[in-house]
Amino acid sequence: MITQKKVLNAFSELGSCLRKLENPETNSDNYKIIFLEKLIQQAYLKNRWFIPQFSRAALINAGHMLTNQQLITWIDSIKHLVDPEKKKKTVAVINAGNVPAVGFADFVNVVCSGHTYLGKLSSDDPVLLPGIGELLLQIEPELKGSFRFTQDKLVDFEAVIATGSDNTSRYFEYYFGKYPNIIRKNRNGIAVLTGKETDDQLSLLAKDVFMYFGLGCRSVSKIFVPLNFDFSNMIEAFQNFSWIDENHKYKNNYDYYKAIFMVNGDSFFDTGFLLLKEEGSYASPLSVLYFEKYNDLDKLKKRLDADVSSIQCKIGSTEISDDFIPWGQSQVPELTDYADGVNTMEFLLSL
Repeated sequence: MITQKKVLNAFSELGSCLRKLENPETNSDNYKIIFLEKLIQQAYLKNRWFIPQFSRAALINAGHMLTNQQLITWIDSIKHLVDPEKKKKTVAVINAGNVPAVGFADFVNVVCSGHTYLGKLSSDDPVLLPGIGELLLQIEPELKGSFRFTQDKLVDFEAVIATGSDNTSRYFEYYFGKYPNIIRKNRNGIAVLTGKETDDQLSLLAKDVFMYFGLGCRSVSKIFVPLNFDFSNMIEAFQNFSWIDENHKYKNNYDYYKAIFMVNGDSFFDTGFLLLKEEGSYASPLSVLYFEKYNDLDKLKKRLDADVSSIQCKIGSTEISDDFIPWGQSQVPELTDYADGVNTMEFLLSL
């Protein structure tokens, strides 16, 4: 059986390889980089939402999750839960396909826990995770048998991790409720602005809003602004992503919701590629960013704390709250940033 040290070293090397995508021109003769770039192109052919720029960013962010220091700190935080006498199990992981390689963290968790990973691939993302797995086996052949991927019906498993929408979660609970499980539902990212943000911070906020076309559960779908907030600087900063409507799938959504709002007589701001609409709910449609005004920051923080089950991450100044994520970092989670606030590794080690 492969040692945990070898597993961690393999993931650390994988992370180093993924991070090299930040400077592909200096690593163009590296066969692993060539392999990853081919994966990125294949993913785009399968799913036009997965434009190469976004798939590359997803893999780079995955690489930053696997720095040697992060891996060591992460494993040290859970090593007291490890029971070497426990029988290893097969854990079925049902992956969403909303953003590129969205199930990567679950893959890392299951393999590092010592259990066998059985990944059910989304038809929207059948390329990236198996490709990453293939690269991992090139780095460490002893991991063969530690994981496998399928698009067929799941069989022969003993626990489940499933990610989907509020609707699919009911289906998951019905079919997988008898197994130990983590079942994730809809959540969204939010941002709190004070009106004192710099141009650089607003440009970073644009990444939180537009990365992956806003399809991720960590994407900012709503912002909270003070009563006298001037939107002009933010809209100007968002121009860095004005190219986004060149994607016809995104543009179709933008045109559709703009028409709906106009027919309904709704009030909204139109940036030419994003619609800003005042709304109470957290989950906005694609191409729409909701906003809500506040006059008491302390009351807002209490409300956000109460609505924790609807919020995946909060973006803003850490001076407002220490659980806020810095601007531009919503799509760069660390290994300890567990989805829905449920400690995945703790769950796996309890099996």
